[in-house]
Amino acid sequence: MHSLTKTALSFNGIGRRCVALNRFSETRIICRGLTCTAEHENELYDVIISGGGMVGTAMACSLGLDPNLEGKKILLLEAGNKKVMDKVPDAYSTRVSSISPGSATLLSVGAWDHIMNMRCKPYQKMQVWDACSDALITFDKENLQDEMAYIVENNIIVAALTKQLENLSDQVRVQYKSKVVKYTWPKSHQVADAIPWVQVTLANGQTLQTKLLIGADGPNSMVRREAGIPTVKWNYDQSAVVAVLHLSEPTENNVAWQRFLPTGPIAMLPLSDTESSLVWSTSHRHAEELLQLDEESFVDSINTAFWSNENHSELVETAGSLFRTALSVLMPSAGSARQLPPSVAGIGPKSRIMFPLGMGHASEYIRHRVALIGDAAHRVHPLAGQGANLGFGDVACLTQLLNTKHRAMQHLLEYETERQRHNLPMMAAIDLMKRLYSTNAAPMVVLRTFGLQATNTLPAMKAQIMAFASK
Repeated sequence: MHSLTKTALSFNGIGRRCVALNRFSETRIICRGLTCTAEHENELYDVIISGGGMVGTAMACSLGLDPNLEGKKILLLEAGNKKVMDKVPDAYSTRVSSISPGSATLLSVGAWDHIMNMRCKPYQKMQVWDACSDALITFDKENLQDEMAYIVENNIIVAALTKQLENLSDQVRVQYKSKVVKYTWPKSHQVADAIPWVQVTLANGQTLQTKLLIGADGPNSMVRREAGIPTVKWNYDQSAVVAVLHLSEPTENNVAWQRFLPTGPIAMLPLSDTESSLVWSTSHRHAEELLQLDEESFVDSINTAFWSNENHSELVETAGSLFRTALSVLMPSAGSARQLPPSVAGIGPKSRIMFPLGMGHASEYIRHRVALIGDAAHRVHPLAGQGANLGFGDVACLTQLLNTKHRAMQHLLEYETERQRHNLPMMAAIDLMKRLYSTNAAPMVVLRTFGLQATNTLPAMKAQIMAFASK
């Protein structure tokens, strides 16, 4: 039986609230900007969010904006500095996210306006193709009128959410430079005088209390580890090299490009009419070699990766051509034409970095008075661009379920069920694609060629894939 079925969450302070107010003295909070400092120990909050990255800050904004949670005491703890951006930098950042329409809707109250006023690039089409064959698949909105998604720099997302928090200072308190050193979980409610809340101890010695702790502290989550939540995880034999690319000539640049190489996928995502973002997943050794190349050689490697047919074989081409002909007879109007990606002329200054890739999934998203969101609950390969969207989906779901009074306990259980039903199939599909395309063995290449070509001729199936990814 799940541990939560034996315990009540009391998110709304029912029952024990009077005891809590007697035990914990009222504490005056001094706020300077968005940073709050408690003058006394044991300040009690309804919700403490640990981790102020994109997902954690979005969680704080979402709770603060919900009228059903008005009056709740919400605190965001961030170990780093406040992320402000008075002026958008001229140079693009290397770390970007693909923001789905569903995620844009979550951010639309306040933060999305800030993002649009700063910098983002919508795209209307995506082309994915195999380096070992002519097989491809394209995704696009009807008549290219609607955006499939938006490419936004991570630091702009955080800055926009931080700016939104400034307008929510009455609803949400924030403590920056607040490193957590210990979490103390509530003892059994049957123990006399047991503290019923989660205790959060900071590096400065301050101790806080919360009825609900939300872990948004990334793939190496201390909240998850301290709560004893098991995690299934593994490291891929790949690292991602990211960089800002300068295109050879201005273009409408409204297509996201991805090609599956035998060593891993390479993607070029639009940033502007003249610049794109590179995400190249490859072996650790090759990634290190790419970082050491001079700019001209690095650019040549990128163009070769997108344009070269050196991995093609006569067997695969013949099989693919015959299958494509058969499909055209059965569905003559289906499929889509191949487009050629833009060529790259240069890279941004000091823009090349690499980081290792892996997969991870918490076996439970909730424990007594604890919920995990974002990378603390799940980590995925970047090939589908879904990492941030999965996290924002957690935020939307958890907010919706917490804002119904008196039933937060059941809703935490619903949160875990609902999000795992969405996240697990997505993660499994991403992992399968990574493994399916990590070989150039002819039988496997022929199999995936048939699969890609068949899917590309089925508009209904492609629409379902896009609908699932856009949530």
